[in-house]
Amino acid sequence: MVRVHGGPDERPRRRGQGELEAQVLVALRQAPGPVTASWVQERLGGDLAYTTVMTILTRLQAKRAVTRERAGRSFEWRAASDEAGLAALRMRKVLDGEADREAVLARFVTTLSPDDERLLRDLLGLPEDGSDGSEG
Repeated sequence: MVRVHGGPDERPRRRGQGELEAQVLVALRQAPGPVTASWVQERLGGDLAYTTVMTILTRLQAKRAVTRERAGRSFEWRAASDEAGLAALRMRKVLDGEADREAVLARFVTTLSPDDERLLRDLLGLPEDGSDGSEG
């Protein structure tokens, strides 16, 4: 049996948690200000249950990627972080879960491309030659 895309027997594609979080963050960044979970649900196409949207918002709040404020008996949500900030939070969470931080950071740095290594040095204010800038 061949299913026609969009036919009555076809289930909608299931989105992963990370994909939903990214979509929620995009919606919040496009919002005119703090918005309700219902507003987010509408922007995501309405095919998600309200409880799913609330779960994603709550998880994002725990990751400090969104903030919420009481608005009557409900909450209004706003993005506290962009995609780069969310990626940085995920990286930090992984690092925090490791027993040997030095080994993890050392291994990470040794796998950087020359361009990324140069960017990291610039961000840390380190000279190109790898010295720490002090005379000794």
